[in-house]
Amino acid sequence: MADHVLERLLDSPGEWTFVYTDGRGAEPAPAERTRQRSLGDTLRDAGAPESDRDAVDGALSQGAGVPSPSVRYLLVRNGAVELDETFPGSRLGPQIIGHGPVPPVLPLLRERATDSRYLVVETAREGARISVEHAHRRVGDESHEIEGRTDSLPKVQAGGWSHKRYQMHTEDVWKHNQDEVAAEVDELVRTRRPKFVVVTGDVRARQLLAEQLAPATRSILIEVDEHTKAAGSSDAALQDAVGDALDELANSDISEVRDRASADDGSRGARGVPDVVRALQESRVDTLLLDARAVNSDETLLALDAAPWIATSGEDSLDANVLGAVSAAEALARAAVLTGARVLVAEDELDADEPRPDRAIAPPMAALRWGGEEG
Repeated sequence: MADHVLERLLDSPGEWTFVYTDGRGAEPAPAERTRQRSLGDTLRDAGAPESDRDAVDGALSQGAGVPSPSVRYLLVRNGAVELDETFPGSRLGPQIIGHGPVPPVLPLLRERATDSRYLVVETAREGARISVEHAHRRVGDESHEIEGRTDSLPKVQAGGWSHKRYQMHTEDVWKHNQDEVAAEVDELVRTRRPKFVVVTGDVRARQLLAEQLAPATRSILIEVDEHTKAAGSSDAALQDAVGDALDELANSDISEVRDRASADDGSRGARGVPDVVRALQESRVDTLLLDARAVNSDETLLALDAAPWIATSGEDSLDANVLGAVSAAEALARAAVLTGARVLVAEDELDADEPRPDRAIAPPMAALRWGGEEG
């Protein structure tokens, strides 16, 4: 999906002050202020005007209400914060602080891509706990507790008609409670747009909840046969289901790009820097796929101030002006955003203590809007 806000900002001429850094942490206030002063000094040395530095300092001082650790990405110009995004978790790459005509966009795009939102619903007959979570993060975004009615009598010993009436009353109470849960879940799906919804809990409560959910929610529903709200229960099955869903989500997006790029004997794709640059210059890229390791590559390309936005040399710049030589991955990502293309980054999925394997950087790949001989 095209990012029209970021596209508009990158298309605006002028110098930018940019910051990709850690959010406010658990350090004492004096330590936080020392860190911010150091960041301001770095911006001053990079040529950022005082008004921009003040705007950055003000934004970082306010925080963003996200538990530590967190990440901040800021774009500032003429003393105004034009873009301010916060992500829970640790940075995916090195801190970047500077001022110039070509702000880095890959840190933002990588954070967005790995920050897929999902819901976890732990339901029981008397209510539910609903949590908004993020992929690859260790902290939730928010949590909702729904306390339903508890005037059911599941263990009535009376027989005959009285027993049946109590059973019907109990079932009605359970259904009423799950109606409330379903309404809250449907609203969160509508407003927060999670990639999927995982439901655990009491078997009957799950059944009643699934029946009341809107079709849009049911289409992204994953049920886990585990009652995590019960005393002494384990959330291992829940974590496994979430991990599998996240892996499938990331892998399916990347596999789709690779499959589309290989369709029709490869005519629907571009591979390698020269071919991908050419496709971006012709605005034919629908989705760009980059290897996360390319962020640290020494290869550079030219960023331009107008279409075609990217070039391999000065002779390729046509009528546009060269803003500067930047890393190839940044130049490709920037041109993709400016031409309305989606950007995906293939990350190395490693545990915290797992060493990074030694392998070559995969060349960039793009799925095209149309083939080279069409249009």
